[in-house]
Amino acid sequence: MARRKRNQKKADETLVDIVEVRDSAQSFVDNNQQLIFGALVALVLAIGGVFAYNNFFKKPRQAEAEEQMFRAQEQFEQDSFALALANPGGGYMGLLDIIDNYGGTAAGNSAKYYAGISYLNLGKYEAAVDYLQQFKAKGSITPIMKYGAMGDAYSELQDFDSAMKYYKKAVSESENDFLTPYYLKKVGLLNERNGNFAEAQKAYQEILDNYPDSPIGRDIEKYITRVAAKS
Repeated sequence: MARRKRNQKKADETLVDIVEVRDSAQSFVDNNQQLIFGALVALVLAIGGVFAYNNFFKKPRQAEAEEQMFRAQEQFEQDSFALALANPGGGYMGLLDIIDNYGGTAAGNSAKYYAGISYLNLGKYEAAVDYLQQFKAKGSITPIMKYGAMGDAYSELQDFDSAMKYYKKAVSESENDFLTPYYLKKVGLLNERNGNFAEAQKAYQEILDNYPDSPIGRDIEKYITRVAAKS
């Protein structure tokens, strides 16, 4: 009986709280109708603005960017990196112009990755780093590709500390049966170069343990044997 009274008292207190909140809210509405109406109108306009932006500006610009990228992608796939960057032919924009004109679109973002890889292949490693840093990588694979490519660029620049940093980021970003062992091997090779044979063996062993059937994993034992003899 006492428990029932306590529960009833608690329920009454909750009801009082709800009534007080409701009355306070109603009082606020009564005293601030113009303010609330203005805020609602602003919210509707904001939502409408986002809708209009997406449908009448963003989507058409994305379609334009995709159309412009067509020829540059073809040149990229044919390893014609200089042409892909600046002059793919046929009246189409190169990757650099697409970035300048459509940088805020998904296609413009992809163009930053293509540009980074193009510069990497052309031996312009600082430019490669610059464009790869600008690329917003999403999903489970493109972050690995971005960080791995940045590791390659820094390695070519003889900045091995930065190269190691980005190879490790590529490895830790997410697991991929092909890319993860590929960059783990680079971690191992760079550790070998730096004389860190125990760390190199650790990287190689991880490949053997977790990715034995990958192209890298199938011949990784010889690397383990090599560094084990040096440790």
